[in-house]
Amino acid sequence: MSTEPGKRLRYAVVGTGARAEMFVRALVLDHPATAELVAFADVNQARMDAHNEWLEELGFDSVPTYLAVDYTTMLEKERVDVVLVTTVDRVHDEYIVAALRSGRDVITEKPMTIDVPRCQRILDTVAETGRKVSVAFNYRYNPLHEKVREVLAAGEIGEIGSVHFEWLLDVRHGADYFRRWHREKANSGGLMVHKASHHFDLVNWWLDAVPEEVYASGRLFFYGETGRRHGYARDYERAHGSPAAAGDPFALHLASHPRLRALYLDAEAEDGYHRDQNVFAPGVTIEDDMSVLAKYSNGATMTYHLTAYAPWEGYRVMVNGSKGRLELEVVESDFVSPYAAGELKGAALHGVQAAIEEGWAKLTVRPFWEQARQVPVSGYTRTGHGGADVRMTGVLFGGHPDPMDRGATARDGALALLTGLAANRSFETGQPVRVADLLTIA
Repeated sequence: MSTEPGKRLRYAVVGTGARAEMFVRALVLDHPATAELVAFADVNQARMDAHNEWLEELGFDSVPTYLAVDYTTMLEKERVDVVLVTTVDRVHDEYIVAALRSGRDVITEKPMTIDVPRCQRILDTVAETGRKVSVAFNYRYNPLHEKVREVLAAGEIGEIGSVHFEWLLDVRHGADYFRRWHREKANSGGLMVHKASHHFDLVNWWLDAVPEEVYASGRLFFYGETGRRHGYARDYERAHGSPAAAGDPFALHLASHPRLRALYLDAEAEDGYHRDQNVFAPGVTIEDDMSVLAKYSNGATMTYHLTAYAPWEGYRVMVNGSKGRLELEVVESDFVSPYAAGELKGAALHGVQAAIEEGWAKLTVRPFWEQARQVPVSGYTRTGHGGADVRMTGVLFGGHPDPMDRGATARDGALALLTGLAANRSFETGQPVRVADLLTIA
């Protein structure tokens, strides 16, 4: 998002859970010349207070806090220019639309929203108001993914015929979606929307095409009550205070994580939200094993698989073209150590944990009738989504140049959603789904 020379845009954050912290730190630490954090809004005062305490620890003043019912009051009183939406997915549209109608621009976490009516509402409001919605698809800013786009756009493997995309969430990261609000499809749209919208956006961006038809199959195989047959389930509702959760590799112990304790355990009295639910407890309405076949406007096809219970974490992308093949392999963690099983992905590792789990990335181009060649990629790291978070916030908050057009609009957000929404519909019907039958996007 560009800024006028010498002007600092005023940002407010609505939704102060764990994901908000990355944006808050980027605003105050990395881009003070162009951005100013001026307020928090949330349904929970304790969470806002926790973020203000962390601001003070960093040496900054706390900012005013507003309960969600006073959101529009905050926009006016704090003279907000841009709203950052990092709430539960199902209410993204409420805050996006209210901000747009009040004359503000919006940056929203992915997914932009969770269903067709909410998506249409956002698109209509953008058209009505002329304001801007940016979707924080940070994977576009990963140096590996930028290089894939460069190679494909340069025609090195010719016209693209097909893409195979496999994403593995390990039993540490994958399990976490089944402990929290994401476990209910009414909150998150399921992993086809909440998680895979990242991946579907990448394919749209890489192919410079849009999805037209989707056929998919998905089920809950490992987590929830169905997982009891695998022998991992223990009888408790949430880990905190439960003797049955002691030593459970699938349990999250909030009291041992100072930041999670402040954001969730200490905030429970206000809203009753439990961040540490048993992944094998009743109430899971999302899938953990999903396959997708998609057809695109340029004639290419994609086969996609998401597994949320893998022994290692990473992904493989293979693109087949008329002149050869591109292969991307990323291993983020080659296994989950028993010491880290109950930790969160991205949490600070201590001692032996940091040394045990390894990762790597490799990008290969395989032309016809030639030896394969490795493509060097600079800037990739194993933290911050491959180095993407810093690059993305530089564009969003710092006005950094974006020659690769990585910024995602409301239209991009909708197109990424549509593959997942069509997949969800196909899960239900067992039939292929034409994307245009769900939503028409110009």
